[in-house]
Amino acid sequence: MSDSLQQDTFAEPRSSATLKLIAALSALLITVLVFVGYAYLRKRHAADNAASIAALPTPEPRKSPKALIMVDEALLKGGTTTIGGIVKNTSSEAFGSLSVEIELKRRKDAGVETKVVPLHPAQLEPQQEGRYSLQVKAQDYGSARVVGLRTGSDSASLPFTTAQGQKRPPERLESKTVLVDKPRSKAGEFINTPDNPSRVP
Repeated sequence: MSDSLQQDTFAEPRSSATLKLIAALSALLITVLVFVGYAYLRKRHAADNAASIAALPTPEPRKSPKALIMVDEALLKGGTTTIGGIVKNTSSEAFGSLSVEIELKRRKDAGVETKVVPLHPAQLEPQQEGRYSLQVKAQDYGSARVVGLRTGSDSASLPFTTAQGQKRPPERLESKTVLVDKPRSKAGEFINTPDNPSRVP
């Protein structure tokens, strides 16, 4: 009986050590798998990012402006708004068939319309200026802005900059003289005037 008891007491530590060894190996295996999976996902993510950056279009270098468009303040007269200004050729080239693109915002639906306004004169030599002008109904459009400068028969777009043009002239208010009849005083009633002051209690 003592032999069987001795065998049982020696059997438990062996199985316990085996379980600990299996648990340690399992934990090590899981750690290695997690590390390998993380490294794989990180590498794949870096490759996807590199591919998406390579697929983006490279921005074109910004061209230097060849014209200066001066935009006058809109002039309102008799229900008509006049939009205009001056275009100056700031380059060393000559341009022909010039026209200015103006974007108008409608009042009723906030939609946008684009009008092409020819320049006078249409041919500009270097450092020469030309004027553009557009008249629209004030009740139809709420705002306007210059969005383009086109040249030639193919309507190629020229790079440009904008600047403040002429300011709106101040409105002249008609002076009117208003005559007020002097009220007649009734008997026993006193009217306080600069000519006839009185003390107010």
